[in-house]
Amino acid sequence: MMALGFLIIGLGILIAPLPGPGGIPVIALGLVLLLRSSWWAKRQFIRAQHARPKWVYPFRRLMRKKPEIAPVFWQQALRAEKVVLRKRPSRQLIRVRKRARRVLRRAFR
Repeated sequence: MMALGFLIIGLGILIAPLPGPGGIPVIALGLVLLLRSSWWAKRQFIRAQHARPKWVYPFRRLMRKKPEIAPVFWQQALRAEKVVLRKRPSRQLIRVRKRARRVLRRAFR
């Protein structure tokens, strides 16, 4: 399982330069597999958790027995949007966000 985790992380790094967010979810999946099978990785994860809790929290939510996939990705999308758009979002962006949320809710029920 540990080798599969490293392989998936490597694949995500190779995919990362391509357009779109393709590499990020693949790397996250590889990290989850690696953390579930390696004590060394768990120790490093705990150290990272103490150093940067906001960055590690989404991975902790994905590692639960019944992971909340849609809410985690939604939260990360909102964080990324907040970084990109410093000012108040437009009405059109709010409508798109609501529509995307409805689609995600239907897809992951």
